[in-house]
Amino acid sequence: MLSLLVLLTCLPQDPKPATSTEVEAWFSREQSQRCAAAAERGLAWLKNQQLESGAWVGLVGHKMNDDYQLQPDSPLPDAQRRSGHGHVGVTALAGMAFLAGGSLPDRGPHAVVVRRTLDYLTTTAHENGYLSDAGTRMYSHAFGTLFLAEVYGMAATDRTKVTLERAVTLIVDTQNAHGGWRYNPFDRETDLSVTVCQLQALRAAHNIGIRVPIETIEKAMAYVQASRVRSGRSEGLYYYKIYGARGAYDKPEEYAINAAALTALRCAGLHDDNLADPVLQFLTREYPALADSYYRSHYYFWYGNYYAAQAFYQSGGPRLRAYFARLSADLLESQAADGRWRNSAGPGDEFATAVACILLQMPKQYLPIFQR
Repeated sequence: MLSLLVLLTCLPQDPKPATSTEVEAWFSREQSQRCAAAAERGLAWLKNQQLESGAWVGLVGHKMNDDYQLQPDSPLPDAQRRSGHGHVGVTALAGMAFLAGGSLPDRGPHAVVVRRTLDYLTTTAHENGYLSDAGTRMYSHAFGTLFLAEVYGMAATDRTKVTLERAVTLIVDTQNAHGGWRYNPFDRETDLSVTVCQLQALRAAHNIGIRVPIETIEKAMAYVQASRVRSGRSEGLYYYKIYGARGAYDKPEEYAINAAALTALRCAGLHDDNLADPVLQFLTREYPALADSYYRSHYYFWYGNYYAAQAFYQSGGPRLRAYFARLSADLLESQAADGRWRNSAGPGDEFATAVACILLQMPKQYLPIFQR
């Protein structure tokens, strides 16, 4: 079994920004400056979209084939704006975009924005620790927990710690018999995407001193490893689901799922090229299918590259440089005049802009998910 120490300490606890020399090794100084400027325009647009409550809005739902199926009875973005409620996952990612630029609740050019984000996410905590608003579910809970962990690691307060500990306990308590998680707390079904989200949140919490039971991690990693395709055309890739009558051994060639799986393995200290190479080759081959098509503004592109960037970053080397050169060029080309990025199927433009800003600021290495 993987030890908890190996699994959850693969990233340092304190942010260490890259030096200018390290950034220039990724691309030219001119390209670096263009990425930084684009991210700032994106952050400016996000800042203007933040509600008085500290939230950002978004459609609440989940992907369904090429569409985005809305959660019944969840308020739409216009209703969220009127009420001050918002999308927990989108808000957490937007907050992370500002953290990625070096701002914290008590310092940095966007300290007020980050502080309002933290205040809002703290208010969404239910009595059992569940972070949810406007009908958001476990994906959002995981991103909210990850944001809280990253803030607490850099600007600790007792209030943040209490909310974070309860959010972690909710994740631990709702792990199912398969070792994973799905859309709702206590779901009996499991999928790899939601499971990796919870694993990232648990890892981040452990890294800043929050207790995480070893059994929870070991069961979840056993599920990730069991999801690997053992033979056939997709050998070395990962199934979205391996349990359940309607989804057993399902969708082994999804961009986001494979990126998420490799991210989990890398953070478990598994740096075996035999495990990584099939996934990295697949991601490299499939990226153009996302970037050069209708999918450029789709949920698949944004969520997939959120994890692909982490997978390539942890692998390093020429593949990382080639990936980031293409990704950053595509993001620069697709930014709208007002600073946002578009999301045609998914939570919305706030979601796309938050992810784009996180990705463009990856070389800064402020976020723990982009540290080695």
